[in-house]
Amino acid sequence: MPLPLGHAALGLLTHECSSKRMISLSSLKVMFFIVVLANLPDLDVIFGLILKGNGNAFHRGPTHSLAFAVLMGLVASGLGRFSNLFPKISFSTCFAIIFSHTLADLFFTDSPVSLLWPFEIQWAAGFSSLNEVVSSVLFEGYRDVGLIITCITMIILIRTIKYLQSDENAFNNVRNLKLERVLLTLRTSRVRKPKI
Repeated sequence: MPLPLGHAALGLLTHECSSKRMISLSSLKVMFFIVVLANLPDLDVIFGLILKGNGNAFHRGPTHSLAFAVLMGLVASGLGRFSNLFPKISFSTCFAIIFSHTLADLFFTDSPVSLLWPFEIQWAAGFSSLNEVVSSVLFEGYRDVGLIITCITMIILIRTIKYLQSDENAFNNVRNLKLERVLLTLRTSRVRKPKI
């Protein structure tokens, strides 16, 4: 099952695929926001610990649904429009980042998710105490190494392709500009009638 680091890596990859804007390491506010969005569905673990002392009490319920991703995508994209504290990220990108968490849990774990909540509801089985949750988050992140490496590789590949396409576009623009100058020169030379 992906842990917070794995979900964060998937969120960053999802942003890279769905956003026209490339983020850099200097844009910590955007990166932090993406990491929070990618892990947002696991708020149910915190609620379970606070209300029942069991991190699995509400885990994989409504927060792991399409409806939650849509609602929180609207909220997250709206935050950037109304406050400078939050980055401006489109609804579709916010939705995709949040929903990447649900899809990762759906495909990378055996436990079901409530994808179509409120029409279906699934809960994670078992008991997870506060110590188990903290230990899992802090000391079991190594299990996501393969997922993280895959996401980093994909991000590098996507950025390379975008860079090459932008260089090609720049080259084509320069080439087109030179071609336009040549054509303009040819046109002006044809207009002038040589004196005999």
